[in-house]
Amino acid sequence: MKNRRDFLKEVCPTVAFAFFGISFLEACSSGSDDDVETTIPGSGSGSGSGSGGGTNSNGFTKEGNSYIIDLEHSNFTSPPSSMGTGLSNVGGWMNGKSIGISALFLRISDTEIQAYTNICPHQSHDEWTYRNNIFKCSRSGANHGKEYSDDCNSSLTCYNPTLDGNTLNLTIS
Repeated sequence: MKNRRDFLKEVCPTVAFAFFGISFLEACSSGSDDDVETTIPGSGSGSGSGSGGGTNSNGFTKEGNSYIIDLEHSNFTSPPSSMGTGLSNVGGWMNGKSIGISALFLRISDTEIQAYTNICPHQSHDEWTYRNNIFKCSRSGANHGKEYSDDCNSSLTCYNPTLDGNTLNLTIS
């Protein structure tokens, strides 16, 4: 993780000047924002994986095993079909695997979203489909395709996230 000043020092001379001319150099001058940290893509921090913290471009902030999720982010409103249908509408679901959250999400009502582990208790896979109140591990192969009810009474671990407007708070234990 680099602070904003170091990031701007690297970018300003090579890229910014070419695009914006001399007036942009003023943004690289000294100021009071030296303590603001900027995450550089690919630097590891804030990428949504691992145990570190940080905000990322995937629409959530992670601190330890707790997530603060912006449900208005496109990853949660209109994810790729392989991740689910999104959480904008009641009945919508998604698998957080692709963006670094080890959870399945299901929009129960306008005021409730349920979360589940996305690790299949049968063979530890994390690929899913959802239909008719059933999560089905979609990993291909013999003896697979196990199904789990969304009622939190199956062997699929349920979490209790809290929904505050368009922010979902989730702790994975």
